Amino acid sequence: MNIGDYYSSTHVRRRMKEFLGGGESGEFTARFITRCDSLRHGKALGPKMPGELEDFLSLGLDVSRSLWDSESLLVHLDIEYVNFDFPAEPYLDPDRSFHLQRPSENATEKFLLPYGISPLHLLSGRGHHFAWRIERGSAAYRQLCEIGHLPLHLEKRYQALSEDPLLGGIDSELGGAYCGLGLVMEYIACGISDRANPQTSIPVELTAVEVPPQQRGREVVSIDISEYGDQLNTRAVRMPFSLYLKPWCRQGIMSDEIRGRIPLMVSVPLVGMSCTEGIWVMRDLEKASELACEVSMYIPDFSDHMLKLIGDYISSETAQFHSWYYSQEQIESDRWNSTYDTLPFDILPPCAAHILQYPNDLLLRPSGIQLVVRVLLSLGWHPRQIAGLIRSKYERNYGWGNEWYYYDAATRADFYTRLFSGQVVSRRDNLKLFTCKSVKDCRYCFSQNSNCDLCDYRKSLLERVKHERLASRPVNRLFLPNEHF
Repeated sequence: MNIGDYYSSTHVRRRMKEFLGGGESGEFTARFITRCDSLRHGKALGPKMPGELEDFLSLGLDVSRSLWDSESLLVHLDIEYVNFDFPAEPYLDPDRSFHLQRPSENATEKFLLPYGISPLHLLSGRGHHFAWRIERGSAAYRQLCEIGHLPLHLEKRYQALSEDPLLGGIDSELGGAYCGLGLVMEYIACGISDRANPQTSIPVELTAVEVPPQQRGREVVSIDISEYGDQLNTRAVRMPFSLYLKPWCRQGIMSDEIRGRIPLMVSVPLVGMSCTEGIWVMRDLEKASELACEVSMYIPDFSDHMLKLIGDYISSETAQFHSWYYSQEQIESDRWNSTYDTLPFDILPPCAAHILQYPNDLLLRPSGIQLVVRVLLSLGWHPRQIAGLIRSKYERNYGWGNEWYYYDAATRADFYTRLFSGQVVSRRDNLKLFTCKSVKDCRYCFSQNSNCDLCDYRKSLLERVKHERLASRPVNRLFLPNEHF
């Protein structure tokens, strides 16, 4: 079966339309569709209205739907194998890559089971996608609105979308609920990681964090909740039965010879079959087309079930940390010249100083952010001020192009700083990798100075965590060069 025949299948198209929230009237609840892996294509490629699905299929493209929905708040969790040295690894040896994810897959199901949540479970080229929804206006939705931290600038940014005739605006309720969901997703991700890490032979990380070489290079299982670090209107979810074209879309990552060895794949639901069977089906267009005859792809509603989960989050240590995190306000941009910009780099280890001096693209990488967060926490910074410093770098001219016209710098900085500092506070990050050797192994050492050492920074941070002395350095003393620790 070729791509044209596959996409011409009535059943394949029907399942895609179900995933778009299509009803009998022919209308869809998804706000837009687009190519996978990037929303910033030219007008010819996306984003488009869901009714234009035919245009994508006729061109043999991969398709994703917006995380933004007209009737619901979608919940999406992505677990995938990532190899920073051999990106083709999951495509060429899928049995091993998915086997390494088995503890995380099982942990996800076990975490959600007591709440009665059975998400739609999809397989794609590198891993698993779990999706369910919360009805707008439900009690769970209102609870998320209450706990969400929607800053004024982001609220205005969402409202400005109303000027776009295609998409329309995002109201403050939906924006707040999405922010609240991001906090709950951190709680879920931590719960999954706690269960999975003792059972797996390679690290399980929150987002794609680089680690020292494992069995086959720098490889991790990523519990990827990074979409909650961006605005709702900028993120999308790969659709079931869509082609999976990531290896051929990302130029410069793999050689033509390697790409030539990767089979064509589609995203399939893991329904009534094992993961091993799913890997086989996703590499066979005819089998995938047959599967489309048997399943429904409507995203299930677990609004009522989410109430208990949200309640458990609210009473958790994760929520306590979030409350502490937001207890400080960042320094306003008109004071950056006399505050964040005056940070003396000589009090920092060369690796962290280099990242802050040359942030594009080091400060876009989760591992670069994590290193800066660890160092500044060791110096007594409050994590909200660390996020403020990172935001100040994002919003300065370091050759970002239109990156921060499309994404929101403050949201991105808050998300990653909150995530990594929360791991330190909860002691999930035991700081064993906060060493010069690990930094070198992860390729974040940029110094020729053999005398530099992270030992004092690591020791300081361990002591601060042990004695609950984090953020002991007041804002007005953050930038003094003396009394480092």
